[in-house]
This record gives sequence, structure tokens and C-alpha cells, in this order.
Amino acid sequence: MTEWQALGAGFAFYLILEGLMPFFNPAGFKRMLAMSQHLSDDALRKFGGVMLALGVILLFYIK
Repeated sequence: MTEWQALGAGFAFYLILEGLMPFFNPAGFKRMLAMSQHLSDDALRKFGGVMLALGVILLFYIK
């Protein structure tokens, strides 16, 4: 598998994971989005940073 194929496979897997909650629990997904509107920009930025760091660590661990 080339690097581009691996990147494409990773992106496809990301899309599959992102689609699970709205597909299986659309009402819960709407509630989650509504709750996120009440969070401050700083809290969302921190959450995004943690998720980004975990993704990078996981990627280096797998590689």
C-alpha cells in the first residue's frame, strides 16, 4: 500500500466513524450539537486540541 493509499484509507475510516452516531442515533446527535452551542470557544478549542494531540500520538504509535 502506498502512502497515498494509506492516507485515503485513513480518511475513509474517519468518515465511517463520523457517520456512525448520526446514522444510528440522529436524535442524540442533534442534542449533542445543541449542547455544543452553549460551550465557550475556549472549551471547544481545548477539546479540539486534545483530540488532535491524541490523534497524532496514535498515528505515531501505529506507524
